[in-house]
Amino acid sequence: MKRQTLLLSLFLLFALSAAAQKKFSLYAVGFYNLENLFDTCHDEGKNDYEYLPAGANKWTALKYTNKLHNMARALAEMGTKKLPVGCAVIGVSEVENANALTDLVNQPELKARGFQFAHIEGPDRRGVDCAMLYNPSLFKLLDTKLVPYVPELEKDSTFRTRGFLACTGMMADEKVTVIVCHWPSRFSGSFYREVAGRQVKAMKDSIMRVDPARKVMVMGDMNDDPMNNSMARELSAKANIKDVGPDDMFNPWWNVLQKGTGTLMYNGSWNLFDQIVLSPNMLNYDKDKDYSTLKYYNCEIQRFPYLLQAEGQYKGSPKRTHAAGVWLNGFSDHLPVVVYLLKEKK
Repeated sequence: MKRQTLLLSLFLLFALSAAAQKKFSLYAVGFYNLENLFDTCHDEGKNDYEYLPAGANKWTALKYTNKLHNMARALAEMGTKKLPVGCAVIGVSEVENANALTDLVNQPELKARGFQFAHIEGPDRRGVDCAMLYNPSLFKLLDTKLVPYVPELEKDSTFRTRGFLACTGMMADEKVTVIVCHWPSRFSGSFYREVAGRQVKAMKDSIMRVDPARKVMVMGDMNDDPMNNSMARELSAKANIKDVGPDDMFNPWWNVLQKGTGTLMYNGSWNLFDQIVLSPNMLNYDKDKDYSTLKYYNCEIQRFPYLLQAEGQYKGSPKRTHAAGVWLNGFSDHLPVVVYLLKEKK
């Protein structure tokens, strides 16, 4: 009996030692609504007049240059709390065009890491689009597609809104598709965001039918909270890993909001419209964690002090570029979000 106990103890010691020898790679993936990153030039066919030097916001070269610097500072710092190199991929929304994106990645903070971008001009009447920034040393872009939002009601035949930007590439030697979204505004009504949820779920399902091993992340400013119908029912993004079925997704931000914090503030209360949700093959369901492929580790809202109002009536809320017609030289009315992924090194 003593011999068996000794052998068992030696086996457990060996197993624990082997586990301790494991090494892991950590990856950060983010999303940030840049709140009207417009250049100072008019784009034909777009209603961008308020962001011109003579427009309502007096959008001069000075303001544009400061906005670029502010955005680059926050984007470069995303994920660095856990990972000094920052994010491999960052989805962004409310960017006017490729010119603004070129100016953005040429800012010193992003240029130092060689950031590039994926973007396709969309149909939004104001001209704001979604895009994806990526660090080419961590993510190799293979393909970019813009899937249009298709109105489901006959009366909406002239309805125009942002499409869904699907970027496919290699990260950690695995094929990953990132779908960047900016769903219709709250003023449009819940129905239109529910349509977006259905259409993005159809995209995700189609991708994974062809390639079940593909890792899929849906991210963006959804203009809805995690428990709203567009996310919880139509996209089928669940709050708890144990409830995520083969056709569902996992939404870690549901529990974050329920703990009392979010990414934007309205009438003194937090909402969490900025979300990154993950396909089931990115989850660990068992207590024996398997990180042989890219798996979800945790998530966090990026609450850098400089992103928040330091005083006054709106203390603690995101510091905007403009408020009540006054230029604040701020950042955005949204806070950035990051998810962390782990993979065991071979």
